Amino acid sequence: MEKSFIIAGFGGQGVLLAGEVLASAFMHDDKNVTWYPSYGAEMRGGTVNCQIVMSESEVSSVNKKEIDFVIALNDLSFDKFLPRLKKGGMMIANSSLVKEIKKRTDINYIFAPVTKMAAELGNVKMANILSLGVLAKASGLISVDKLTKALDTVLPPHRKNLLPKNIEALNLGFNFQPALV
Repeated sequence: MEKSFIIAGFGGQGVLLAGEVLASAFMHDDKNVTWYPSYGAEMRGGTVNCQIVMSESEVSSVNKKEIDFVIALNDLSFDKFLPRLKKGGMMIANSSLVKEIKKRTDINYIFAPVTKMAAELGNVKMANILSLGVLAKASGLISVDKLTKALDTVLPPHRKNLLPKNIEALNLGFNFQPALV
């Protein structure tokens, strides 16, 4: 079973950190993983995305034409990666910054106001980790425990003080209940 993921947004939203945490969580779960970051030509505020491919066996390649899961933290990312979702794939969109419009009928959507939820936690920069909690619940492919272990592994020593709040954000995302439309 091979699954592919794209996490995308603008610089400063922690896109690459989220991707590194997700890849590390899969490794803690004894999966084979690739993680591939991509930066836009701009500096902070420009486009950033990363692709993660997870498999029980060897990973075939990165940079898949069709993706199983997309986390879009802004509207540009939503529009850019929506066409690459496989039929039956899942778009998790940050409804704080993305209009809740279902442009395709052959995929699944979760619109979660992760920026707003992170602000209510006291730090909008935790929207990325909140979105990983939403992904964990929606996909059933990774546990909060593995993501928590990955956070502890990935956060640098000078950021370890943020671990409890990030774990809170992860759990908040996991417990998010999307509105039924």
